[in-house]
Amino acid sequence: MEQKMAKMRPAARFYLLYSWSLLLGFICVLSVVYWSYKWHGGFAWDGTLQHFNWHPVLMVTSLVILYGNAIIIYRIPSSQSGSKLPWKILHAGVTLVALLMSVVGLVAVFMFHAQSKIPHLYSLHSWVGLSAVILFACQWLSGFMSFLLPFAPPWFRRLYKPIHVYYGMAIFILSLAASFIGINEKLIFSLNGKNSTSYSLLPPEGQFANVLGMLLMGFGFTVMWILNSVQRQPSVPEHTEDRQPLLEGDD
Repeated sequence: MEQKMAKMRPAARFYLLYSWSLLLGFICVLSVVYWSYKWHGGFAWDGTLQHFNWHPVLMVTSLVILYGNAIIIYRIPSSQSGSKLPWKILHAGVTLVALLMSVVGLVAVFMFHAQSKIPHLYSLHSWVGLSAVILFACQWLSGFMSFLLPFAPPWFRRLYKPIHVYYGMAIFILSLAASFIGINEKLIFSLNGKNSTSYSLLPPEGQFANVLGMLLMGFGFTVMWILNSVQRQPSVPEHTEDRQPLLEGDD
């Protein structure tokens, strides 16, 4: 009985942290949507400022919230035993949705800049954000070819796995950084413009967006805590892994 309880405690801790991350992620997305409606006129697809508003919503939802949840899928207790194929498909599917949403988010901001005659890619936010999306696309394609298609040999998958994990975390950190810079940049532009309340006076919009940034930071810390505190176990012993079917092996 004691052994059973000891095995249950890590799972309980995981689901507590995971529930907290889901709650924070949901609040973050709602907060970006509310920010866009409350202070920037809502959404449209016509090249106006309301067109731009799709950009922060889609990028935060995809590159931070969906991506953050995708990279902790392999920490779910039920993924620790049995076939890895359903979890691989789920991981690939969630990240693909996130990647497609981020591309639409980029299209939104490029169309807005073109319509408003604003130069493209001049800010640090744009450089960091575009780097995250490009690395994300490369990461998804290389992961799909290495772990889902039946071509890569087991020795290559074992060699590539730590690289895939490293860049997964790097992309998540880049995405968080782009979000923080983007929030600050948006506040400076919108609050320090003509007939606007100075950002330095911390008006309600500034307070709200700063809280959004802190919520995103909390979400990021929770995801990284899960990744570092919950160890992922291989489905089969290393000495038998080479004898497993390719699609069933641990990635």
